[in-house]
Amino acid sequence: MTHAEKLEIAELLDDMGVDIIEAGFPIASEGDFRAVSEIAERSRNAVICGLARAQLPDIDRCWEAVKHARRPRIHTFIGTSPLHRAIPNLTQDEMAERIEQTVTHARNLCDNVQWSPMDATRTEWDYLCRVVEIAIKAGATTINIPDTVGYTAPVESADLIRRLIETVPGADNVVFATHCHNDLGMATANSLAAVAGGARQIECTINGLGERAGNTALEEVVMALKVRNDIMPWHTGIDTRKIMHISRRVATVSGFAVQFNKAIVGKNAFAHESGIHQDGMLKNAETFEIMRPEDVGLSGTSLPLGKHSGRAALRAKLKELGVEVGDNQLKDIFVRFKDLADRKKEVFDDDILALVSATTEGDDALQLVNLHVTCGTGPAEATIEMEIDGEEQSATSEGDGPVDATFKAIRMLHPNKARLQLYQVHAVTEGTDAQATVSVKLEEDGMIATGQSADTDTVVASAKAYIHALNRLIVRRGKGGRDVPEISYRDVT
Repeated sequence: MTHAEKLEIAELLDDMGVDIIEAGFPIASEGDFRAVSEIAERSRNAVICGLARAQLPDIDRCWEAVKHARRPRIHTFIGTSPLHRAIPNLTQDEMAERIEQTVTHARNLCDNVQWSPMDATRTEWDYLCRVVEIAIKAGATTINIPDTVGYTAPVESADLIRRLIETVPGADNVVFATHCHNDLGMATANSLAAVAGGARQIECTINGLGERAGNTALEEVVMALKVRNDIMPWHTGIDTRKIMHISRRVATVSGFAVQFNKAIVGKNAFAHESGIHQDGMLKNAETFEIMRPEDVGLSGTSLPLGKHSGRAALRAKLKELGVEVGDNQLKDIFVRFKDLADRKKEVFDDDILALVSATTEGDDALQLVNLHVTCGTGPAEATIEMEIDGEEQSATSEGDGPVDATFKAIRMLHPNKARLQLYQVHAVTEGTDAQATVSVKLEEDGMIATGQSADTDTVVASAKAYIHALNRLIVRRGKGGRDVPEISYRDVT
């Protein structure tokens, strides 16, 4: 994410009622430090937490970043399982001493300290109890138990938290948290089981984003607790009506599209295609829906706009979809909307959201002017016209297919060493006239940039997404790559 996107997502999280926002890893880079600091200063309600390894410089840097928050927190961690102890080559006693030293140091700086034994679910029971007790005595106020590799099962997750609370001295004076990964598809189940065992904080992410198979999805645990409050008598402070908006925004800025059948926020989560299901829905929605679409921020029904719709109708639709835009941005979106409506019979909600995500600043160094592609059974050829720093230039290139030819032509006009890490296409709506949303991820000298665009022409969308990512790389080069991690570290998640 760009700096502005990080601030935007943090504001959305704060607004929807998230209790704690772990905003970043301040020592990783200047960009991370700057983002955490600004999020801390701007936060209104949530605790703002920074991540730090069990090292004094990490903790000091973390405190510098979060100290201006209304409610700051330091989260420090170390891997406690035999596999993770071998990485820094520490004995059990040496690690225990480091835990005491670093947690004490963090507590001397901040009265809200979270501590995590990374890979806790594969740590020897006696040793886990020992280090948790040390962290509590050193001043930790939250003990987080991470299932770092997604190894545990629900019955074990509940039992582990319960036994720690019953066994470790002082455990009744701290909050226990659960942090689960989805490697075996059980992150949500493990998190809810941990709550049943006594955990009172769930670490989770929007859309289940995270390392490897991802983390516990916020939307899943929140709605599970809401829908099945009869057997899980706990609550969260989340305004569930804001779930869909932040899900879509995170998908856009991260470049990770939500799978269609994803629980709660997937495109098909409230879709009913089977004849039997449709008949039941028409008679009584509760026949096949256990929650209302409105509960997660959907309008319930999708009323398409067309080419005769005016600006007021578009603004009303955007507001209904949870998108607030200024007059200038609305003007730009409206022009794109009219252009799309001329090419499509109906413009659906997802089409409009794609238009919003495709709206970019007009002062980018690289802009697409025109693209012409010839393809078929032989080599494809792309002729592209671009505006580069205000000057129009053109190039023609052949390639293995229209997208390859287009990307090669762009590289002729803007030479770069960026390596394509991700190229992803998905249709926004149904039909042969559907908009295609293309996501592109580029890597150049350690810098990562993502780009996304939508168009009814897949090749045009691909060109715009590629150019979007290149523009982001240009911005980051100008900043000296400060948003890129400057150290190597292992993720506590």
